[in-house]
Amino acid sequence: MMIKDQSISTFLDELASSSSILGGGGAAAIMGAVGAALASMVCSLSLGKENYEAGDVELQAAMKKANALSAQLSDMSQADVDAFNGVMSAYGMAKDSDEEKAARSQAIQTALKEATDVPLACAKLAREVMAISKLVAEKGNKNAITESGISVLVAYAALRSAALNVTINIGHIKDEAFACDRQKQLEQVLEGSDDLLAAVNSAVKECL
Repeated sequence: MMIKDQSISTFLDELASSSSILGGGGAAAIMGAVGAALASMVCSLSLGKENYEAGDVELQAAMKKANALSAQLSDMSQADVDAFNGVMSAYGMAKDSDEEKAARSQAIQTALKEATDVPLACAKLAREVMAISKLVAEKGNKNAITESGISVLVAYAALRSAALNVTINIGHIKDEAFACDRQKQLEQVLEGSDDLLAAVNSAVKECL
């Protein structure tokens, strides 16, 4: 069964277990999906409502994007599990002969690259969710302003959580060009995220 198709209780039980198959990466993806869903909720509560008609076009587009991001991030929880399984499978390869050792080493590096790219993609999507959170906080229904605030907080947690997994995997990759490129991409995604979080928090506080 796909991670996204599990019940919440099953997901939490697996997350709490010692199997370590479902871990922080999968949790980060789900957090991002939750953030996107909350942003979509604010859009739904704003569209066509009195005093918010001026933002209908932007909010309609934001809701469509948020729904797409939620679906992508939900799928990414499984991608993270698959990437982890790939790393574990590579480490479990035979290493008796020199040929086997070389094949194992190559497989590990290939798997680690995948395990880096998956959370990096998650971080990028979470950053997009944060941007939508800011829009709905500014343009959306003020009666749902706390949902906008929670949306950005959850998306920020997803972003930072995914970033941790990118960083730890980069540290084990021997391909310096790949590692430097992914580190640069991560830094670009993180740049300004604290300011974005602060902006939404400020918009929320103004309404409380």
